[in-house]
Amino acid sequence: MTENKPNRGELLEWINVVSFAVDDVKLFLDTHPCNEDALEYFEEFKKQRVQALKEYAKYYGPLTLDTACTPAEYWCWINEPWPWQEGGC
Repeated sequence: MTENKPNRGELLEWINVVSFAVDDVKLFLDTHPCNEDALEYFEEFKKQRVQALKEYAKYYGPLTLDTACTPAEYWCWINEPWPWQEGGC
């Protein structure tokens, strides 16, 4: 059975979107730490970011060390093409 591999470029774009959302709301939470809506937003997008990073790592190799499955795989990303290289996005 062939796996339904997500499009690399689209997945990287989604990671950028959710990462921006997380970073942006973190800045807001610096000055509004008790804002319940912002805390909910942060948790939701943080979860989506982690999920997207894990999905990317599954198909294309980890983008961050914390998405590598085992310590032995921490440096495997150097064997994958960089996003801007041939075969990348």
